[in-house]
Amino acid sequence: MTDEQWEVVDEVPGDLQAEILRGLLEAQGFKVWLSQEGIGHFIYPVTISPMGRVQILVPHEQSQSARSLLDEYYAGKLENMELEASPEDEEDDPPA
Repeated sequence: MTDEQWEVVDEVPGDLQAEILRGLLEAQGFKVWLSQEGIGHFIYPVTISPMGRVQILVPHEQSQSARSLLDEYYAGKLENMELEASPEDEEDDPPA
């Protein structure tokens, strides 16, 4: 990490959930850093103890916005979002 101040915005059990949330946050323009205890990641894929917990960190200045987005995610407000197609996507679609 750099000299930036990073802040934990969530802590989840295991790599899979952490990677899903990293993708969600990065897709919205957040910088994301995942931190996990060494033994939970490198020796055995531990997910049931504190060693299996993964902390999700973002720069301090992005932490409030990141928490708001995660709150919406956990509340199910992002489940049925319509994705906007970019102009490039529309060009790739065959004519109907």
